[in-house]
Amino acid sequence: MQHIQHLSKDKKLKKILEKQIPFILEKRKKVYLQLCASIISQQLSTKVAKVIYARFLNLFKTKSPSAKNILTVPPETLRSIGFSNAKASYVHNVCQFFIDNKITDARLDKMSNEEIIDLLTQIKGVGKWTVEMILMFTLGREDVFAVDDLGIQQSITKLYKLDSSDKKILKENMLSISAKWSPYRTYACRYLWGWKDS
Repeated sequence: MQHIQHLSKDKKLKKILEKQIPFILEKRKKVYLQLCASIISQQLSTKVAKVIYARFLNLFKTKSPSAKNILTVPPETLRSIGFSNAKASYVHNVCQFFIDNKITDARLDKMSNEEIIDLLTQIKGVGKWTVEMILMFTLGREDVFAVDDLGIQQSITKLYKLDSSDKKILKENMLSISAKWSPYRTYACRYLWGWKDS
């Protein structure tokens, strides 16, 4: 696997790669639905997020409701299955934005990472980190680095013995370390998360 060869040039990263099963990136369809799932799971444990997402899908006759379908569900119905007020409105914001701007998976596929971040962070309730996760785990982009992710910050701080007291300097150091991992930074993030969780 090319990404393992490339990332193994970094001796510190190589140590944690060797302890993990090689990771394969997959693409998923219906970006708006993955964005909704991401919003639903924020600030929740994986277990609770799965339960609420299952309840959400049960509102529809299909496992992949259209953006229009989702907009027909009133906010109070969403609240009754465990959404907060904010999440109910953010999920509607996502669907409305995708409809208004005629955004399709095919159109997103043709755009660069930066263009997608600029486009989707216009949606109220969708931040840069959320879009980075979509780039990685829905669009299957190989070279995304989530500098604001707490898990990545903690892993890099530990692995490279960095000082994390000044967040601005920490992020600059992280970006300079991660530059060597390009064009496979998504994989590096995945292995750093895996290492932290183990």
